[in-house]
Amino acid sequence: MTATTPETAGTVEAETVETEAGTARVTWHRADRPGLVLAVSHGAGGGIEARDLKALADVLPRHGVTVARVEQPWRVAGKKVAPAPKTLDVGWRGVWPALAAPGHPVVSGGRSAGARVACRTATELGAAAVLALSFPLHPPGRPEKSRAGELLGAGVPTLVVQGGNDPFGRPEEFPAGEYELVEVPYGDHGFAVPKRAGIGQEEAVRIITDAVVRWTGSLG
Repeated sequence: MTATTPETAGTVEAETVETEAGTARVTWHRADRPGLVLAVSHGAGGGIEARDLKALADVLPRHGVTVARVEQPWRVAGKKVAPAPKTLDVGWRGVWPALAAPGHPVVSGGRSAGARVACRTATELGAAAVLALSFPLHPPGRPEKSRAGELLGAGVPTLVVQGGNDPFGRPEEFPAGEYELVEVPYGDHGFAVPKRAGIGQEEAVRIITDAVVRWTGSLG
């Protein structure tokens, strides 16, 4: 059962959602006339303050997309280590009714571990599409431990945004499949770019937001 408690603060609303994995939290960034909801969760080592999630929340509402940044129960509880993938899936399933409540198609997304969750559950939950930010194709230095099956099995239109120097999988390592891949040149797993890169950090983030704005505009 899903229970919610909204806490409104200006144009941003925080909502707690009870799931079988514990209490999750959704931070809503609402568009004036939304056509989609983009729900994005964090990775196993960070939160919704990640630069890509923050940028999407800032930019997408101006383009008719409501952004919901989702904190998994383990993160809300203040734990330092993410639980097993199946527990992350339980948390995401529990949040889904709140994400779908506005009545708009929901794009399921996330970064790193959150991207894996989105891919694994997309068809089951009826997601309109999947946004996979920094998809961890394999553990660093272990390309034989491929997670490509999760990505290829999403079953819905999928956009992957990947850093050119991501140790969890560089763009050229990804297999052919029914998805679109956008590269952020020089970007690492957090889309940080080194000072020697040919682009600055703001430009790197703009590549992400421009790609997602274009892609979400093409859905439907």
